[in-house]
Amino acid sequence: MKIVIPGGTGQVGTVLNRALSGAGHEVVVLTRRPTRAGELHWDGETQGPWATAIDGSDIVINLAGRSVSCRYTAPNLRAMMDSRVHSTRVVGEAIGAAARPPRVWLQMSTATVYAHRSDAPHDEATGVIGGGEPDVPDYWAYSVEIAKEWERAQEEADTPHTRKVALRSAMVMSPDRGGVFDVLLRLTRLGLGGPVAGGGQYVSWIHERDFVRAVEFLVDRPDLAGPVNLAAPEPLPHRAFMRALRSASGVPVGLPATRWMAEIGAFALRSDTELLLKSRRVVPGRLLDEGFAFEYARWPEAADDLVRRVRQRRLPQAQSV
Repeated sequence: MKIVIPGGTGQVGTVLNRALSGAGHEVVVLTRRPTRAGELHWDGETQGPWATAIDGSDIVINLAGRSVSCRYTAPNLRAMMDSRVHSTRVVGEAIGAAARPPRVWLQMSTATVYAHRSDAPHDEATGVIGGGEPDVPDYWAYSVEIAKEWERAQEEADTPHTRKVALRSAMVMSPDRGGVFDVLLRLTRLGLGGPVAGGGQYVSWIHERDFVRAVEFLVDRPDLAGPVNLAAPEPLPHRAFMRALRSASGVPVGLPATRWMAEIGAFALRSDTELLLKSRRVVPGRLLDEGFAFEYARWPEAADDLVRRVRQRRLPQAQSV
């Protein structure tokens, strides 16, 4: 198949490109800074020659959007909103104008759309959309608005011949450098892998292998459309999440951090504490109902696999020194 991935140069795009190219598919990545074969230039805002790649393609997987790993200032939040909504709109316009439109459009979304809560899980049918929770920072509601507008841009696109799926994804865990797992593992090895603010907030995640398999599953199921949660079926409290990661990496102790310590750390890393403190208890209701079987349903086994692969990657480097 021919698969077009707008915004496909980040961590998730790298995971998908590697797997789909390895399976023999033709993958075209749309990026602002093309540097290798298979990449085309686009600006994520306007139509251009890149749209010819979508015409005649089989699948579009739109991942475009400014990284959330930044300080949540008003300009950065606006950039997050605009980059997601504008890119989704132009992708929809290109699909709608195609003489041979793709049969399915998978649009990246986020599990952040759900409310901050720990007492019950969110699935697609009964989950509570966030934005009105008490006792959380006001700007968390704007993150929810970003997610809602992101999905709305796909919903409103006029693409009558293309099935549309919104991927409400949790954190995708892969052993690649610069990804979220890489950051968590480095902090753990520095002795900073303890619970944050008590550790009661839930962490939702998905192993890269299951993320790819879920994408393939959704492509092959013409009866599935709309929002789908891409998350492992067993989210767990942050304290248990970090305990399992310490166990997998052989680090016996992780220093706990209070909320104010997390604020200082996030400021130093030019990131934001919402990524640590918001409780994301998300479960894959539709995938499970449709018979999807996770290879990595539990975090301890997933963490063991990811740590092992990081060590395998580093071994040849150490031997060459």
